[in-house]
Amino acid sequence: MPSLSEALVVLGLGDRLVGVTAYCVLPPGAFAALPKVGGTKDADVAAILELRPDLVIANQEENTARVVGKLVEAGIDVWVTYPRTVREGAELLRALARLGAAPEVEARVVEPVFAAIEAAERRRERRPDPVRTDRSGPAEGAVDPAAARLPPPVRVFCAIWRDPWMTVGADTYIHDLIELCGGANVFAETISSVEPVPGPGAGDERTSGARNRRYPIVDRAAIEAARPEVILLPSEPYAFGERDREELLGFDCPAAVGGRVHCIDGSLVSWYGPRIAEAIRVLGPLLANV
Repeated sequence: MPSLSEALVVLGLGDRLVGVTAYCVLPPGAFAALPKVGGTKDADVAAILELRPDLVIANQEENTARVVGKLVEAGIDVWVTYPRTVREGAELLRALARLGAAPEVEARVVEPVFAAIEAAERRRERRPDPVRTDRSGPAEGAVDPAAARLPPPVRVFCAIWRDPWMTVGADTYIHDLIELCGGANVFAETISSVEPVPGPGAGDERTSGARNRRYPIVDRAAIEAARPEVILLPSEPYAFGERDREELLGFDCPAAVGGRVHCIDGSLVSWYGPRIAEAIRVLGPLLANV
């Protein structure tokens, strides 16, 4: 996993690595001398076994049960990670640090991530509930005028694939990041009515109902009907670019009318670990209600 290998290097544990996937490319040059064992979904089990690792770190979405099962059958310890919230991503970073990072390095890398999350949570929690239920203010069920003046969270569509369009539902890391940064995921509760096609995300959930809920397929009509005010186009897993942005600017939705269709670094929304603090810093202004 690219995010996990990067985290290990940042934590000063790069010398513990004996092999990585072909997609592990950051930090630049950090893995040039290491054997590559294939991709995240087609890892070469024989190549991994030849490296005689003490531990293989995998991910439930990105790596297949077939590969993990064969490694376990061969007697390899496999740590299967599965963070579905930003805080779980930070906890995973802390757990990786406990593999042997120096205390001062752990503090330098991990503490700013938790500080950024806690600051974002405070900003989100500062928004009062527009319906007062206590007996000290307006009558129960009445709208608090101060809260009513606050703008609602910005409605966000984050694309992760196209042909067909795919997005994120609830119970995903990207969804939680959007919500943490002040947005409201317009497809949080959407369930695909069609089977997923080969694309990003959950390896063995690809044809399951869970995958349909977590990574639903949508079309232009659904996107326009959802009325997103901001559209995010990450550079991965699909390499969205300016041509895609121009196309979406032609859609009939507030994000297109307001020009709030943004191409962004995909690692900020999908690489949990040391990038979390930067993701919050970058996404916060993009999702601000203006």
